[in-house]
Amino acid sequence: MLSWSDGRHSALSCDDASLIARVLNGERQQFAPLVERYQAALHRYAVSMVLDHDVAADMVQDAFVRAYTNLAACRDRTRFRAWLFQTLRNRCLDHLKDARRRNIPLEAAGSFIDPAEGPGARVERVRVRAELRQALARLPDVLREAFLLRYVEGASYDTMAELLHASVSALKMRVLRARAALAADLLNRDVTETAPARLSVRRETGETS
Repeated sequence: MLSWSDGRHSALSCDDASLIARVLNGERQQFAPLVERYQAALHRYAVSMVLDHDVAADMVQDAFVRAYTNLAACRDRTRFRAWLFQTLRNRCLDHLKDARRRNIPLEAAGSFIDPAEGPGARVERVRVRAELRQALARLPDVLREAFLLRYVEGASYDTMAELLHASVSALKMRVLRARAALAADLLNRDVTETAPARLSVRRETGETS
């Protein structure tokens, strides 16, 4: 499975193009390798944006169905990854227009429980994770998206620029603003005081990639 930061993508983009050509020539089964290649990364992105595994899974499935149905509309087949991502991104942003979907209950963080932890530490970890998810949900969509692509997916700024159709400088500013907003939000809720190590985010090192 690939991530958005996978260095092999430049070589595989040509393979994407050849697979698409074969699908359009009637070899429908050749769409399966494209699904396998990008499904995990798309699902991670969708979960990070909508904060619901079931909704994210439905959106990813819908994105692949739309991509298959409209495959002939992908003019630059070597950029299939960005085209597919944009299809999913539009679905996520439409979903988030309903502000009622931004409230994430405490139990939504239950999947982060570590069975090796004691009961007290386990409850605290769930609380911290839930607060972090709530803080992410309160970020403007464009800031949360940039933050998650950079820190969850480990995408380079060049890759982010391709996927989001924004300049590298603009994306660096979005990430910076997201980090500042998260830090302020979590500090106001005393979350960073309880578990600073769990919520630490590596600093930018001035890289341009």
